[in-house]
Amino acid sequence: MRTSLEVADIFRSSGPAYRAAHAGHLSLGQLKVMAAIENCRTAALGGHVEACEDCGHWRVAYNSCRNRHCPKCQGAAARTWLAAREADLLPVGYFHVVFTLPNEVADIAFQNKAVVYDLLFRTTADTMLIIAADPKHLGARIGITAVLHTWGSALTHHPHVHMIVPGGGIALDGTRWMSSRPAFLLPVRVLGALFRRLFLTRLL
Repeated sequence: MRTSLEVADIFRSSGPAYRAAHAGHLSLGQLKVMAAIENCRTAALGGHVEACEDCGHWRVAYNSCRNRHCPKCQGAAARTWLAAREADLLPVGYFHVVFTLPNEVADIAFQNKAVVYDLLFRTTADTMLIIAADPKHLGARIGITAVLHTWGSALTHHPHVHMIVPGGGIALDGTRWMSSRPAFLLPVRVLGALFRRLFLTRLL
């Protein structure tokens, strides 16, 4: 059953004006994603006829874009991925941690995506691991699931990393589980200071 409004509908109605207003600021990759979503399961991508050999009923089915960003194409894959991740969860609380690049660095990232995104991933992970291992804080080896987002909610370039982190980790000597406080994992200001120092040093 079709939902009342889809991303494709928004792109079709507002996409041309959005692209015109942001000309020169959207990458070729972003433009291709928008076009793929707009054309997904329409005559623009062609189609095929599906028919029942028993009753003779038939229908025209339009082809999918198969773009990894398309919510129609990737819905089932996303549900499968989510189920697999849920199976990996530990019976503990989890924290959502976000690291964001400032606009000045985001501008550099826009022209050097592979290098800066790799640097962002490595630096955010190192920051969390170093502070978590510090006996003054948690004193444990933690696990992290991290996802890179390069667009913000306004569909502008806004690189940031989302992390899901369990509320604790394995003690540094490997003998026991070290739980964090129920509503507190690691100090934000300490994380921010180390992240800025490591990232800027490596960027230079």
